[in-house]
Amino acid sequence: MPLRKLAHLTLLALGLLTALAGFFVAQLRFNYNFNDFYPAGDPDLDYYEQYAARFGNDNDYVLLGLEAPAGQTVFEPRFLTKVDSLTRFIRARRHVTQVSSPTTASNPVVEGLGVFNVPYLHPQEPARRATDSALVYRTPGLVGNLISRDARAVTVLFQTSPNLSKPPGDSLLAAVRTELARQGIPENEYHMAGKMVAQSVFVDRLQMELLVFMSLSVVLVTGLLWLTFRTWWGVVLPLVVVLGSILWGLGVMSAFGVSIDLMTALLPVMLFVVGMSDTIHIITRYVTELGYGASKKDSLLIALKESGFGSGLSALTTSIGFFTLMTSTIRPIYNFGLFTGIAVLLTFLLSFTLLPAMLLLLRKPQLRIPRETGHSWDGVLGRMFRTVLARRHWVVAISAVVLGLSVASASRIRINSALLDDLSQNDPVKLDFKFFERQFAGVRPFELDLKPAPGRSIYDLDVLRQTEQIENYLQKDYGLNFVASPVTLIKSVRKALNGGLLTEYRLPDSEAELARLTRKVKLFRKKPEFRALALPDGSEGRLTGRMPDVGSIRADALNAGLRRFLRTSVDSTVLQTRLTGSANLIDKNNENLTLNMITGMSIDIVMVTLIVLLLFRSVRMTVVVLIPNLVPILIVAGVMGAAGVSMKVSTSIIFTIAFGIAVDDTIHFISKLKLVLLKEPSLFKAVRKTYLMAGKAVIVTSLILVGGFSTLIFSSFDGTFYVGLLIGLTLLFGVVAELTLLPILILAFYRHRPKEIRQPVPLLEA
Repeated sequence: MPLRKLAHLTLLALGLLTALAGFFVAQLRFNYNFNDFYPAGDPDLDYYEQYAARFGNDNDYVLLGLEAPAGQTVFEPRFLTKVDSLTRFIRARRHVTQVSSPTTASNPVVEGLGVFNVPYLHPQEPARRATDSALVYRTPGLVGNLISRDARAVTVLFQTSPNLSKPPGDSLLAAVRTELARQGIPENEYHMAGKMVAQSVFVDRLQMELLVFMSLSVVLVTGLLWLTFRTWWGVVLPLVVVLGSILWGLGVMSAFGVSIDLMTALLPVMLFVVGMSDTIHIITRYVTELGYGASKKDSLLIALKESGFGSGLSALTTSIGFFTLMTSTIRPIYNFGLFTGIAVLLTFLLSFTLLPAMLLLLRKPQLRIPRETGHSWDGVLGRMFRTVLARRHWVVAISAVVLGLSVASASRIRINSALLDDLSQNDPVKLDFKFFERQFAGVRPFELDLKPAPGRSIYDLDVLRQTEQIENYLQKDYGLNFVASPVTLIKSVRKALNGGLLTEYRLPDSEAELARLTRKVKLFRKKPEFRALALPDGSEGRLTGRMPDVGSIRADALNAGLRRFLRTSVDSTVLQTRLTGSANLIDKNNENLTLNMITGMSIDIVMVTLIVLLLFRSVRMTVVVLIPNLVPILIVAGVMGAAGVSMKVSTSIIFTIAFGIAVDDTIHFISKLKLVLLKEPSLFKAVRKTYLMAGKAVIVTSLILVGGFSTLIFSSFDGTFYVGLLIGLTLLFGVVAELTLLPILILAFYRHRPKEIRQPVPLLEA
């Protein structure tokens, strides 16, 4: 079949597949589900899901903080009237299941057979303001929870339907903001926090940042391609190939029902810069052969033959680098690794089908400066090669010093994460969350499952006393600013039965009094707060609370102390407990981060080792290849340690991805060296020739990779910022190591035996 006809058929087939991919991409949606970051398959996750089915999720709520006007307190009648109006408005909204507000907080009093709820605040009776405020500050559970300690702000907390998705969540938040504006409350006087708020903001920003990053990457890569090839097709053809592979990759992801989230949003940018490697190696070799005077057909065949082996190996190692992220128990990282790895292989496929087809159909390009004796790059790379070898002792010495300092600095890296890790310190959303930590109980939920020993009830006096002991520890030593449990229920009932007097807010003194109280509990069982703290049959209870987001390192220390306390101070024959909750699950990710990273890196290193062993049958060569790729990883780890960057979910992927990408150039280099050694008996001449052949593509692809990843530093998400910065630095250090350490190490340690040279493979002299 004629080559031109084959090219037309190839383009037709690829066009049909691209149209199919476009169909699926049109159905792709953005999503951010906080629950996706729980460790999948973990027993604690199964336990929490069952616990949440009984008591409800601990993060299906929104906190609305309202600040009183300057110079006023929250007890001003006009301010309280606005709060009450907002409370009634929110309560009437769809998907709102419960609202807690200072204006709805009441002191229950039992008289006869009925329960009367006496409000703590009376906005319509200004004369009672002093009495009301005094009562509020004496009542447990109000100050620091619904009213700030300085009386300058209040919180309206509203529970929402379980796992509310973004569209209805956005509608609810928009309705609340519209009502706030209608009541004349400026944006600087209210604050909102909660899972639903973060979910809304994250998805909106993902959409905007994806557009910005892709635009910046296209502009940057276009400029670099133009400077490299100085031809329109040298710019357009790589862009067509890579954009096509992105479309295919997103199409596959959509076909499997996966949405774009905080991690998979990196796929297009990642693929755009990584996918350029194969096209640049092909076009660079193609242009080089044209410059030496070869025909278009011969130049293309030589470029494909020489690049195919190296590109295939590099695509394999890069995809393996992403596939190793599938060892993660965090679903977004798993999906990101799986579909980016698939997309890398699809890019390789397009590079060796779409690109050759387009080059065949184009006329033979007229190069600006045809040369038959070499290119200007040869002179630059030749001088660089001589300089590196002449100063090899300095190169090795400086590398050793930098490596030693980096290892020392890397030891300072800590694994630490927080609930809003990916937002910068000055982000408006994070500032709102900090407002609730500063003025109220905080935003980090706490959950402890309470199970009475067999034969006991959650309302047994011994069980309640043990629970109260745990409450006291949590408030004094653990840091909970708000706590509620079945103890809260019994104390509240006792107070209600004794005229609502605050002095009666305590546990009963005897079993007989407790029996009288538990009989009255049924009067309150319809109240949502009662249903949320104990099962109707008393077989299980819930201790819940809130605290500041102290970070996982501090949380781990607090949890270790809590477990010691529970083990030594709580009688397990009376009460059994288990720490659970969404925050606990997020903290658990940290236990897996190091293991996942080591597993991913180990798989990468093993695969590269096997590839080099198969190519050279030499353990020495394997070590020689690994060193220039591990050195940049260790240097960047040192940078992380020196800069105080913590290891967390978003940054844990950096080393695995960086190694998988950085090793690409090494694979290209040694695969070309293998071909050259089949004809060139001198190792020195073979390394020099390979250096000249691969050097330009290595430099250009590295510049594009570094430039492409550097666009991510403009992200408002800290995790994305560090992914861009640190992978970019790794690749920058990698190309330096590639062009300095690698040739030195090969010449110093590789033992090439010319007598083993077989029949040479035809190779056009460079």
